[in-house]
Amino acid sequence: MSRSLPLLLFISLTAVVLAVPKATPSFKLAESLDIARVPADFPVGFCLLTHGGRQYVAYFDEERRMTVASRLLDAAEWTYQVLPSKVGWDSHNYITMAVDDDGQLHVSGNMHCVPLVYFRTRETGDVTTLERAPMVGKQEKRVTYPKFLTDHEGTLIFNYRDGGSGKGKRLWNRYDPESRRWSRLLDVPVLDGEGERNAYPTAPVRGPDGWFHMIWVWRHTPDCATNHHLSYARSPDLKRWESAFGKSVKLPIVIGEESLLVDPIPSGGGIINGGAKLSFDSGGRPLITYHKSDAEGHMQIYAARPENGKWHCRQLTDWNEPIKFSGNGSMGFIGIRVTALSQVDEGLFTVSFRHRDHGGGRLFVDEKTLRPVARRVSVGRTIPRELDRLESDFKGMGIHREEDHGDSGDPSVRYILQWETLGANRDGPRKPPLPGPSMLRLHKLTLKP
Repeated sequence: MSRSLPLLLFISLTAVVLAVPKATPSFKLAESLDIARVPADFPVGFCLLTHGGRQYVAYFDEERRMTVASRLLDAAEWTYQVLPSKVGWDSHNYITMAVDDDGQLHVSGNMHCVPLVYFRTRETGDVTTLERAPMVGKQEKRVTYPKFLTDHEGTLIFNYRDGGSGKGKRLWNRYDPESRRWSRLLDVPVLDGEGERNAYPTAPVRGPDGWFHMIWVWRHTPDCATNHHLSYARSPDLKRWESAFGKSVKLPIVIGEESLLVDPIPSGGGIINGGAKLSFDSGGRPLITYHKSDAEGHMQIYAARPENGKWHCRQLTDWNEPIKFSGNGSMGFIGIRVTALSQVDEGLFTVSFRHRDHGGGRLFVDEKTLRPVARRVSVGRTIPRELDRLESDFKGMGIHREEDHGDSGDPSVRYILQWETLGANRDGPRKPPLPGPSMLRLHKLTLKP
């Protein structure tokens, strides 16, 4: 690969070139609502959920208490409920939410290898009735990474890790709204590290084919440098799983199932959990973007897709710099970050990146060949420019955003949460001076004409 070619493709995120394609609509700011002041001395994930004309926001308030706020979409006033759970400095301890078929709100979070933290409303739409509730009562003492989703029949599913980063299993529960009880979806874990490793999956994504698609890496120890072996599986119902080529696999999925291997990246090979991104091409085939070290130890961006019975992995960059990372706890910017491939024109995809030495930019990729091309198009701004301005002048602050996990019912309207914090600090406390709390805001965006 030519070393000069990628430089032609690295287009500034603020560059203005050709007309914006229809595939990337632009949004404008229509309204902003203050919610509450939140900690700014460390980052942790919050949750926004719009459902049936009502909106819910889960966050940690300035006293670090888990809190849920709600409002009707046509009202500006919030109803608040503080829950009996407080966060320390651990950036793993995000909050997530879901609404079941009866309209009851489910809230879980503030967990990193601790007993299950889970709340549910008694009365529809009323966050003041949130109360702690049980699930199945087994393998709930070391819980991390809670996720809600719905299966192909609309059943509410909850999945989480039981165990730690070097010794973990992925378990799945299902909810029955009639009995208001949880039970296991499966008698065995979906992913099992066999006591020697842990899988870091994305939440299963519902693809254009209606199936669920999941990617993950394995990891030997709490050291993030030990991530390895990028893998993929798909399922019609979250129970039966198979490879990209239709080979059924027995549960639990373990590292020895070679049919699920996308790229045999070794431990220390430059991939990090959460660093691989999943999307789909125009034919519905999965596309995976990720970073890893090449044969010379230099960090590169890759794209992978199943073709003719095997995964094809193509190198998109030709950089000359290694990027080394290691350590325990929540990592800040490790020196490289990539997004999923997204379509910006017929036969053309783009992937955005941030690189320690090359800054931020985009690669444009031919859909047919998955090779970089010098063709340039403008990509619509999904976030209005005025929201990119920091309010705080405290050194090291950055903007955090969270997309809506629900649906406003109006395709021309989009809601996001936004607040400002310092970066991750390996889940440990910081020494003063520290920034004061920042304002958590809800922004309503609407499509530009």
